[in-house]
This record gives sequence, structure tokens and C-alpha cells, in this order.
Amino acid sequence: MRTTLTCAALALALGSAPAFAQSGEITIWSWNVAASSLKATIEGFNKQFPDVKVTVQDLGNQPTYDKSIAGCAAGGEGLPDIVTIENGEAENYWSQFPDCFVDLHTLGYTAEDQAKFPDFKRTELEVEDKAYAMPWDSGPVAMYYRRDFYEKAGVDPASIKTWDDFIAAGKKIQDANPGVTMTNADFNGDSEFFRMIANEQGCAYFAADGQSITVNQPACVASMTKIKEMKDAGIITSADWSTKITNNTAGTVATQMYGGWYEGTIRTESPDGSGKWGVYLMPSLTADGPRAANLGGSSLAITSVSNNKEAAYAYLKYSLATNEGQIAMLKGFGLVPSLISALDDPYVSEGQPYWGGQPVWKDILGTLPKVVPSRGTPFQSDAEIIVRAVQTKYLGGGYPDAKAALDDAASQIASATGLPVEE
Repeated sequence: MRTTLTCAALALALGSAPAFAQSGEITIWSWNVAASSLKATIEGFNKQFPDVKVTVQDLGNQPTYDKSIAGCAAGGEGLPDIVTIENGEAENYWSQFPDCFVDLHTLGYTAEDQAKFPDFKRTELEVEDKAYAMPWDSGPVAMYYRRDFYEKAGVDPASIKTWDDFIAAGKKIQDANPGVTMTNADFNGDSEFFRMIANEQGCAYFAADGQSITVNQPACVASMTKIKEMKDAGIITSADWSTKITNNTAGTVATQMYGGWYEGTIRTESPDGSGKWGVYLMPSLTADGPRAANLGGSSLAITSVSNNKEAAYAYLKYSLATNEGQIAMLKGFGLVPSLISALDDPYVSEGQPYWGGQPVWKDILGTLPKVVPSRGTPFQSDAEIIVRAVQTKYLGGGYPDAKAALDDAASQIASATGLPVEE
């Protein structure tokens, strides 16, 4: 039997004990560590809602996107109750299929609830007066480094404040540790380094309102220029996701720059590295420049075809909007909370054994309030394909400078999207 509650009753049930029993089943589509993290919240959720059966299906990242887009195109056919949606792809859904997902406001999601999450996490999830999804994990960028390699070279990570400092440190570390590269970047299949540094500097592919192209603005040009300087200095080797993990485990890389969710990847994929790794803030272009960015992160959305929307919303509220739910995922799998109040949970300030006793979550999550929102828009995928190709050509010497490269990228994005290039 499926029970329907009014929003008022649901709010009461969530605000205290579950005075209004719920029953039924909800199914969630997700992938990999994200799916494992959701499973870790079920026990706590069922203490409040014992009659709701939650099933998490691990479909893999791309299959989740492909199947959910296909389901929306088919009017919702075959979709589960809840879908995991990456923020960067979110507007692809809302723009193409505005009726595929529930406006969470209709289930009791208030302005007060929305204010529990940072603005940069809500940018792509809310359209005008509708909220299509609730923020889940975020990706505050950090530098994950091998303490032993830095120490052998006499490099104190606290002294690395600029990317020029990082280049100089990289040369010293590589000289002192034969066979070790300072860092890796997936130059062949991703624009990750560019997006992280550009976000740090307040620049993105598109303007904040999503109505113009800004990829060739000065801050983006300076970011791309610095990346080539790092590559030309020989401190970066190209490596895809799996190769980076291999390098981490083999001890052939000194530093990885990624979102906060990468903590779980290093800790679980390279267990023998326990005690050898540490974390520090990403450098900036100038000594007093910003040192915060975000890479990745997801949200949860409830499908319009769900037969148990109220129970699905109760699950979202527990897993994403309570410290208990968010910290359970952080502890188990390194899924970084977007919930602002979770930053004050005692666990965040605890020293972590794998990381040499460093309270890495306090350091990583402390940058969240400083992250500049970066709008994906419905054209993010088109822009990404173009930027990747331009980046490859630029790093290979195919443009006279970064300005020429990004002017070309902006022109191509304009042709693909019809949006104007911001002057």
C-alpha cells in the first residue's frame, strides 16, 4: 500500500518523529561511490521511516544519464522515483524536459530549506521559481600531496601560494624523487585543470545568467596560459582517471588536484598510502588571489512519474538536508556535503588516520563558502567538447597564445549555441 501525505503532514513528520507513517517503495538510480553512499543512509532513514523500502541501483555514470534522458524523452517511461543528476548536466534535463521532474516546492521545499545550501550548488538546479533538484555532494578543490616526496625535496606545502610557486616546487620535487611527476592532468580527455583554475579566478564558459559566452575573458585566458606554462615546465604528465589511480598507488605522482570527493578515491583505491598523503589549498595566480574552486558534484531529483513522491522527498530531506545523512556519506565514502550546517559537525574537525592525522575535511570544506558559482547552461556539453579540442591544439603549439585559442573556442561555441560572445 502506498500512502500519500499532505505537505504539511510531511513537514511535521520530518520535523520530529515520523508521526505520520509512510509505506511503499522508492528506487534510486546512481553510480559507483555515489550509489554506495546512498545505501549508507538507508539504515538511518529507516529508523524514522521503517515502512519505506529504499532500493539504490548502481547503473554507472554514463548509463544513468543515457537512461534517464531516454526515459524523459519517452514521457517518463521506465524511470525510477529518484535520479542522480550531475550539476554540470542538470540544465540539459530542465531545458529539454521541464515536466520530467517534480518541482520540489510542491512537496514542501521552502526558501529556508534552499538557504541551507551554498548558492553555487543551487545555480543549475533552480529555474525561475522552480526547484527541480536538491543539492547533494560538492567538489571543493584541494591539492592531495605525498608528504614524503615533498619532505625529501625540502618543500613545505604551506609555502606554495601561487601557481609559479607550484612550478618551482614541482621541479625540486621531481629532482629529489626520480621517476616521480609533480602532477597529472587529463589533457586528452578533459578540461579539468582549466575549469578548476578558471573557476578559482571567477571565469567560466558562460556568464552567470547563461546568456553569453565568457570563455575568452581575461581570467580564463590567464588560467589557460598558466596551464601551458606548467606543461612546458615539465611538471605535468597527461593521465586519465584510471592512470591517475595507478600512479597514486605506484608512487609515481606527487600531487593530484581534484574536488573533495577525490579523498575517498585515494583512500580506498590506494590503501597502502595511509599516512603518506596530505592536503593543502590550491594555489592562485597571485599571492593574495582566491584559492577556492569547485569541480563536480551532484543532486537528487524526483521524477514526475514516481508513485511515491512524498516518501521520495522524505528520503531527500533525510539524506541531503540533515547532518546525520550527509556525515554518514562523508565518513563512509568521502562524499563531500553541500549542506552548510554539516561543516560544524564534530567529525569534520577530526584528524583522519589515512591522512597522517590531518583534519582534511576541515581544510577542504572550509573553502565551500568562497566558491564562485559557475553556470553550466544547457550547452555545457557542447562547450566542453569544443574547449577540449582547442586546449589540445593550444598545448601542442597550435595557437600563438591562449587568447587566440580561447577566441577560437568562443567563436565555435557561438556557432554551436547561437549565444553571443561577451565583449
